[in-house]
Amino acid sequence: MESRVVVIRTEDRREGTVRALRALGANPVRGRRTLIKPNFNTADQAPGSTHNDTLAALIRELRAMGAASLEVGERSGPPLTADVVREKGVDLLLAELEVPFIDFDRLAPADWLEYRREDLAWRKGFLYPAPVERAEAVVATCCLKTHAHGGVFSMSLKLAVGLVPRRGYEYMKELHSSSQMRRMIAEINLCYSPALILMDGVDVFTDGGPDRGTRKRAGVMVAGTDRVAVDAVGLAILKVLGSNQEIMHTPIFEQEQIARAVELGLGVSSPEEIQLTGDDDAYLEEIRKALREG
Repeated sequence: MESRVVVIRTEDRREGTVRALRALGANPVRGRRTLIKPNFNTADQAPGSTHNDTLAALIRELRAMGAASLEVGERSGPPLTADVVREKGVDLLLAELEVPFIDFDRLAPADWLEYRREDLAWRKGFLYPAPVERAEAVVATCCLKTHAHGGVFSMSLKLAVGLVPRRGYEYMKELHSSSQMRRMIAEINLCYSPALILMDGVDVFTDGGPDRGTRKRAGVMVAGTDRVAVDAVGLAILKVLGSNQEIMHTPIFEQEQIARAVELGLGVSSPEEIQLTGDDDAYLEEIRKALREG
């Protein structure tokens, strides 16, 4: 089954967010209690973390789309989530927009749910936040970047790592010490299914990351409903820009995050299933070529 991914060329995150979501033509948030999952791993400037302009534009557009309610939920790390939110000024932004913030660091033990399956690389499964389960729609907003600490890339699949608790648990130690890290990243995505994905690629890391690295200007906002398709397009954009060896010399659907996500049925299984659309035909053809060639 085909999955649509929109790529909008822009230097303006606010305008690009609106254009990308409207061009996608999907509205799974109307009348639904909606939780936004950003990338606040650290307080570093985008693409190290979600840009405040992107978050603000996303909130306003979801309201315009008729979301019944909105909240933002995240877990940072290594820094404390509260410190990251304060340093970025997200606390003031959300207060101004009247959107509550759920600090996953501060959830009670009863507010964590267990996910287990026999075929997981996780030894004993993992926990994830009950507010994510209770939300009627989850909107994921990620950055477009490489990941120097074993993930290879950090986009919408990697965003799910922020759903797994860090404080008082050994999950991050297990993840970062495992030779199966990239498969484990994909497996976290089994606990939820985002209704919408917005990826900020105005600025990207083509090497290094996730907090700082080799910065290039891609000048894109990407929207979709399929994590595998969105990440595949993100990898194609990195190939068009020129990236590190792990990105340039590994076929997109052979990247372990992507391959495991396909095994788990989390999204499209080939480039042919991605319906790419946007506002720059020549650029879209470059992305299609990178997808085809892997």
